Amino acid sequence: MNIPNSNQSRWPDAGFTALALAVVFSILLAACAPDKESGPIVIKFPHVTAPGTPKGQAAERLRQLVDQRLGSKVKVEVYPSSQLMNDDDSLEALAFGEIQMIAVSLSKFDRITAKFQVFDLPFLFKDLKAVEEFQASEAGHKLLHVIADKGFLGLAFWHNGMKQFSAPVPLHSPADAVGLKFRIMESDVLQAQIQAIGGVPQKMAFDEVYQALQSGAIDAQENTWSNIWSQKFYEVQPYTTESNHGYLGYLVAVNPQFWAGLPDDIRTQLEAIVAEVTTEANAQAFEINQQDRARVLETGQTTLVELSEEELDSWRAAMRPVWDQFAPAISEDIMQATPAGRSR
Repeated sequence: MNIPNSNQSRWPDAGFTALALAVVFSILLAACAPDKESGPIVIKFPHVTAPGTPKGQAAERLRQLVDQRLGSKVKVEVYPSSQLMNDDDSLEALAFGEIQMIAVSLSKFDRITAKFQVFDLPFLFKDLKAVEEFQASEAGHKLLHVIADKGFLGLAFWHNGMKQFSAPVPLHSPADAVGLKFRIMESDVLQAQIQAIGGVPQKMAFDEVYQALQSGAIDAQENTWSNIWSQKFYEVQPYTTESNHGYLGYLVAVNPQFWAGLPDDIRTQLEAIVAEVTTEANAQAFEINQQDRARVLETGQTTLVELSEEELDSWRAAMRPVWDQFAPAISEDIMQATPAGRSR
């Protein structure tokens, strides 16, 4: 995948003139701008999770509200469960104007900006309330716009939930994870997190995880209860450790040129709908995960490992050096805006 970052870029190099850049962006803008004569504006919105997950439900609610309020002017086409493309492909497609909206895991922006690495730091956020406090801060709001020049204008943050570990053995302490192959998203922080507990990180697309667990290509994974349920990971993971060690959320983003090309009244109404859906969806995320937690445990196919405070302390201690490794690149003002970061 070739998303632009500080080391590698598909954007023109220094020898490309300002005039040529202006032409490129003019072409992109023209391609993304709505054609009033051809019917409703179409917003293609692919994502990788199942329709019943927090993101899946939020995307469908967005589609419904747009249809109710702007049906003759705008149509949102939602493609769940990687039906249209996976996360990596959707990042590139959005940056170059081939689709118009995404809600991709914050971990996936690791290669575009170090600032989003704050969301992956283990045990930085105690719960979703702590996440929301940070996202509502000035530093959190600024993150929505920090990669607009790369093709990603953030509109909102959507929650999934807090992450748990699952494995073929009960994980009571980091020592139990030594040597296990853990699937992770493409995040340097998550890679360091697994290495800190002696595991072997394996970066892998979401839709490949079940088969990899089933075949033994990987041993373990981390995810929210809603994803563990919807992807049926409990069928191939005998133990699930309730660690709440990390946060899984999404950046709802649009192509900046497409967004700028919308009529002002339509853009304003879409922004209001996104804000409304965000409030509803984030309020429901915790309940959805608790419901799916109960569903997973009712199957009897995975055994719940509940950690004592002493055991949790051993996980926190093992992963704490990851903060020190990544905090300088994330920036001190962002770290200080997080509840736990202020108490470092």
